[in-house]
Amino acid sequence: MSLTARALLLDMDGTLVNSDAVVERYWRIWAAEQGLDPEQVLKVVHGRQAHATMAVLLPDRPMERNLADNRWMLERETTDLDGVVPIPGAPAFMAALAALPHALVTSADEALARARMGAAGLPMPEVRVTAERVGASKPDPEGFLKGAAELGFAPADCVVFEDSEAGIAAGRAAGMRVVGIGPRAGAHAPDAHVRDLEQVRVEALPDGTIRLHFSA
Repeated sequence: MSLTARALLLDMDGTLVNSDAVVERYWRIWAAEQGLDPEQVLKVVHGRQAHATMAVLLPDRPMERNLADNRWMLERETTDLDGVVPIPGAPAFMAALAALPHALVTSADEALARARMGAAGLPMPEVRVTAERVGASKPDPEGFLKGAAELGFAPADCVVFEDSEAGIAAGRAAGMRVVGIGPRAGAHAPDAHVRDLEQVRVEALPDGTIRLHFSA
């Protein structure tokens, strides 16, 4: 199977970088403090900004408290990089994209994105849309639409790489095709689904088009 695109929009956590160990550490702490079942909380935390997840889990909680807890979580996650590693195939994948149109679109802020990409030994894309640059978290399509606009391509010409339900929904809402990465993505019917980035080969065509090849 293959897809063609003019530009690629890349999520970070779960797509390029495996940060599950850190994410789960701090969400377990937060869940226990709120009297919530950590296992149920962990089912919904991926893909969104933390304050947006908190609003889903505790709809009657004041947003000021969610934003304060969001800051607390970001501070700790930015300095705790224990267990942060690249998704298999990510270094070669990013190297193949070096001269091709691509952008990072992540629910992390700039500092956290730099910390995790650095810990995983991955280059930071020149174009990136981080948490500070959007008014609405995934599953809202704002981040992906901004990424496409900055790269200068129509949404239909972009392919999104995502691992989470919220991220896949955001890509779809932006009018883009979605490649699902990893076990979380499979349940949400992406246009293509792979175990990890080792199953993706990037081919740059003479007309500037990017062809993505997916192996079993």
